[in-house]
Amino acid sequence: MIDLYQAILSLGSEEECAAFMEDLCTPAELTAMRERWLIANLLYEGRLSYREISAQTGASTTTIGRVARFLQQENNKGYLRIIERLNQNA
Repeated sequence: MIDLYQAILSLGSEEECAAFMEDLCTPAELTAMRERWLIANLLYEGRLSYREISAQTGASTTTIGRVARFLQQENNKGYLRIIERLNQNA
């Protein structure tokens, strides 16, 4: 059986990724992931407070705090690694 992470790594374009994610996830799951990704980027920029991010995104401050914890404190560094990689390539 092909692992989910292997499947994601095999995607060759943004279009393939969108099609795969739309098959894999419900609309609500995709919305939640997009929201967390936006929050991570806004937190990384560092210009807005949690309340301002909440007002802009509609996310709860609890969700924002959780994203902040994973962005800044947890060992995974998934958000940080990808944000920095994309900023380098911009």
